[in-house]
Amino acid sequence: MKNFVARGDVITVPTDDLAPGASIIGGKGYLLSGGLFGIATVTVEVTGPGQGKDCSLALAGIFDLPKQPSQAWSVGARIYWDAVIERATTTDTSNTLIGIAMLATGGTAGETLGRVRLNGVAV
Repeated sequence: MKNFVARGDVITVPTDDLAPGASIIGGKGYLLSGGLFGIATVTVEVTGPGQGKDCSLALAGIFDLPKQPSQAWSVGARIYWDAVIERATTTDTSNTLIGIAMLATGGTAGETLGRVRLNGVAV
């Protein structure tokens, strides 16, 4: 195909779009202003705003993400990103849909990781 550019499961974005003036942490989730969510593939040190550095975000795949404690998940449950507390949750109010749960979790306060298959689309 002459018009094929890339698979699109990993994209490159300027660090200023993710965290102006702050370092990007590999493995951490980031929500772009258009509602697209991805996981930083590497840590990018940013020494100040406007450094012009780029960061790769994985938009698809299965990741273990910080989740809302005391919240049980079932396999296939819709998972949202709470950008205020930077955690995955099943609560949809004011949060962005990022994918589905791939592993059931209990609802104890100590269960703070959840396995999520990212949907790779902006909502």
